[in-house]
Amino acid sequence: MARILNLAGGMVLLAATAFAADTSAGQKAFQGQCAICHSAVAGGKKNGPSLYGVVGRTSGTLDGYSYSAIMKKAGLTWSPPELTTYLVAPAKAVPGTKVMYPGLHDAAKLDALIAYLATLK
Repeated sequence: MARILNLAGGMVLLAATAFAADTSAGQKAFQGQCAICHSAVAGGKKNGPSLYGVVGRTSGTLDGYSYSAIMKKAGLTWSPPELTTYLVAPAKAVPGTKVMYPGLHDAAKLDALIAYLATLK
């Protein structure tokens, strides 16, 4: 029984360590890909809306940011799968968006970035 508990505890520790590594890599991806236009703090002001609290938020709804009409009408909920689709090809996911980002095509960086965004709350 103790052996099973040790194995289970080790698996939890391994999963927690992997998640921590992903969020660290995600923070680096954010700095390299997103921070030019987006803030990671509540109320942060840049060219794009703050991404603090973005996971679970509805597109085009952050108070204080002037979204395009198309983004306001998109009605997307920024879940990890929706963020993945959007971040790979923003102009394809929301045609007419004013976002000038070509997309993130490295799956590992994308997963890490989304794991990091989920911590911003």
